[in-house]
Amino acid sequence: MGSLRVTIWNEFLHERNNEVVQKIYPDGMHAVIADGLREQLGDEVVVRTATLNEPEHGLTEEVLAETDVLIWWGHVGHDQVEDAIVERVQKRVLSGMGLIALHSAHASKIFRKLMGTECMLRWREAGERERLWIVRPGHEIVSGLVGEYFELAHTEMYGEFFDIPQPDELIFISWFEGGEVFRSGCTFHRGRGRIFYFRPGHETYPIYYDSNVRRVIGNAVRWAATTGATYYGPARNIAEPLHPIANPKATDEHFQRPQ
Repeated sequence: MGSLRVTIWNEFLHERNNEVVQKIYPDGMHAVIADGLREQLGDEVVVRTATLNEPEHGLTEEVLAETDVLIWWGHVGHDQVEDAIVERVQKRVLSGMGLIALHSAHASKIFRKLMGTECMLRWREAGERERLWIVRPGHEIVSGLVGEYFELAHTEMYGEFFDIPQPDELIFISWFEGGEVFRSGCTFHRGRGRIFYFRPGHETYPIYYDSNVRRVIGNAVRWAATTGATYYGPARNIAEPLHPIANPKATDEHFQRPQ
């Protein structure tokens, strides 16, 4: 397999409108996430970025066709994402493109569409400590992490109940200084596509500079990349059987309803 082709999508609104966020991410969160991927994966990855205000939100048919894994960060601009683009991304995920949804992307149109639920939760902004416990220690996504957990000194709290379907795998559970817990690292499969939701990433804290967070995202890109057989999504009429059928005329219209 050649280089992994990753597109990082960020609405890029907070960085232009909030002085606190501008100081932390002067070139946007997408730029820092991209630097982290290059640091973790080196020549293994080719990274491009896309933002909300670009034509077609930067997610043209051509861009998505050349994307193995899409990373998504959104918050205040969820409703500004065009439904046609959401449909386009969903089709690519079903056909095999990986999706990594970060932090407040839990409420994005694309994540909710793929989950089929509201994906809502409890939250609090108090700059409290978060401890992310590794609950699937043999998983590729946690490769290279040292110890049973890692911590973020200051972050936004997300708490249960998190309205998502039962994850295929639970990778992290977070504990917060204020007492709440949260399923903060979850995997899902939709069609041929692999999805990873990863909670850390509130915009007013320098979370995407953290070495453990960068390692997890890099590992998740490797995990989410397309594998397996061809995906046949739409219904198909198979007129020609693989083997001869003994009574091929015994179709539905030949059976009569009992009198």
